[in-house]
Amino acid sequence: MQPDARKYLLDALNACKAIASFTEEVSLPDYSENLLLRSAVERQFEIMGEAFNRLDDIEPEYRHIYPEVGKIIGMRNRIIHGYDSVDDAIIWDAARNHIPKLDAWLSSLSL
Repeated sequence: MQPDARKYLLDALNACKAIASFTEEVSLPDYSENLLLRSAVERQFEIMGEAFNRLDDIEPEYRHIYPEVGKIIGMRNRIIHGYDSVDDAIIWDAARNHIPKLDAWLSSLSL
């Protein structure tokens, strides 16, 4: 693994942990009504998506090893370029249902 790849994977792992921490014990309605929380979670998805995007440039096999990598890159693009059409429920679902699995996968890589 290239040193940059390790850094990008660690950045993604840290973003996963931040999202999990931010959304712990918060409901979707509470999330939707809290601009600060939504902004924080979306920022972590942006960081994670950019880290995976950069990783994809140097070690594209990760996209095949763990297909969620491509989905996170797509989510990042949607948040940044389609900011006016971001669906809180989709972000919430990803945060609560997909981030724990992604965190477990990244943690298993012994970064």
